[in-house]
Amino acid sequence: MKEQITKMTVSRLSEGLSSKEISAVEAAKAYLDKITACDKEIGAYLQVTAEQALKQAQQVDQLRAAGERLSPLAGIPAGIKDNICAKGINTTCASRMLENFVPPYNAFVMQRLEERNVVMLGKLNMDEFAMGSTNENSYFKPVHNPRDLTRVPGGSSGGPAAAVAADEAAFTLGTDTGGSVRQPAAFCGIVGMKPTYGAVSRNGLVAFASSLDQIGPLTKNVRDSALVMEALAAHDEADATSLDYAWPSFTENLERGVKGLRIALPKEYFDDGVGVEIKDTVLAAASQYEKLGAKVEEVSMPTLGYALQVYCVIASAEAASNLARFDGVKYGYRAQGCNDIDEIYKVTRSKGLGREVKRRIMLGNLVLSSGYYDVYYKKALQVRTLIVEDFKRVFEGCDLILSPVTPTTAHKLGEDGRDLIESYMGNFYTVAANIAGIPALSLPCGEDSQGLPIGMQLIGKRFDEPLLYQAAYAYEQSNGTGKEDAK
Repeated sequence: MKEQITKMTVSRLSEGLSSKEISAVEAAKAYLDKITACDKEIGAYLQVTAEQALKQAQQVDQLRAAGERLSPLAGIPAGIKDNICAKGINTTCASRMLENFVPPYNAFVMQRLEERNVVMLGKLNMDEFAMGSTNENSYFKPVHNPRDLTRVPGGSSGGPAAAVAADEAAFTLGTDTGGSVRQPAAFCGIVGMKPTYGAVSRNGLVAFASSLDQIGPLTKNVRDSALVMEALAAHDEADATSLDYAWPSFTENLERGVKGLRIALPKEYFDDGVGVEIKDTVLAAASQYEKLGAKVEEVSMPTLGYALQVYCVIASAEAASNLARFDGVKYGYRAQGCNDIDEIYKVTRSKGLGREVKRRIMLGNLVLSSGYYDVYYKKALQVRTLIVEDFKRVFEGCDLILSPVTPTTAHKLGEDGRDLIESYMGNFYTVAANIAGIPALSLPCGEDSQGLPIGMQLIGKRFDEPLLYQAAYAYEQSNGTGKEDAK
């Protein structure tokens, strides 16, 4: 029974908990046992909060026994990416710099989950400060892809993706700055959602690039993602970028289908840069949508060719600014034996930060410096506006955009360091949605010849999360995936 519990979707587990077929303590124990049995070889968790999880689960069972009306997520065991603050629990960002940092407060999303009695299993591994696409940049340990332990799970939310794929959490929360939820979701064969910018509060999220970062759920199927998003999407007065918007239900219209929807295929996303198997699989998904009644047509979005460069400049500039606070003075790691403040800064940041983080800080300081600001940063902001306008133009004639998520399937651990440019190119299909602040969802659509998952991406207009879920659910059901009972 315990093995079956960890394979259940959130929806199915919620039904079992509500009917008292399963207790919250039984569910928590099943997941904790799974983590104990499997995570040594996967490395998804940096910290398992077993005692807290069992205490929360016991409280849920007591509330249910007392007849309390509970959220559908009550008693559901979940894992949290380690750049989201949880009160009293180490939040390290997978960095030596914050190895012993314990926040005295909860992130807004943690408050939302606690209010719904979600059971927290622990903090999940990631690329250091969310910078990377493989989860090999963690200071503590790499994460292995549960579908093939010799391969990367993607990043920076590799731990959250691997935990769901390995049945070590019913759902997880990750963060997406340029594809860091969607790319690992594609590599691990699960569903990943990057919401509209501002839909989910960033209050309590350790910032990487503030104008791009968004928190989003990783789940086994589309319905689960919609259920979790209903808990996350809310206005937060403590976050100036949080949207004050009356969000509709994300689950109510899941079964409406796609008949009459107009789906665009940007030709720039289907050129020679994408692997043949991925291209063919995503185009097969487009054909499936046509069979379901949608209208599919090719469009051109010339600015997409500049999106990756724009992302690298803006993200690095914002990272350099945000990470300036980690200096060895206020909190976090401090190098010992230094003679003056300048040496404290230099040695602390040299030893406390990893190579990829330092690379992006250096690039960010360059593009913000006198003489280069106008050439790089200001120009990137101008092109960002053009990308936003390009999306608006295309959405005048279509409802959704369909594309690959990645140019390849998951590669071998240790391969990424050989070609830095190729590593950054892995985000080519995902960064534009962050630049434009619009929602995008990754879901499985097949496998390559080696049996590795292939993901497709649906992109919508601002606030169109319900439509994204509707279209994703229609494909998922027609494709025979995303079953809502135990696998």
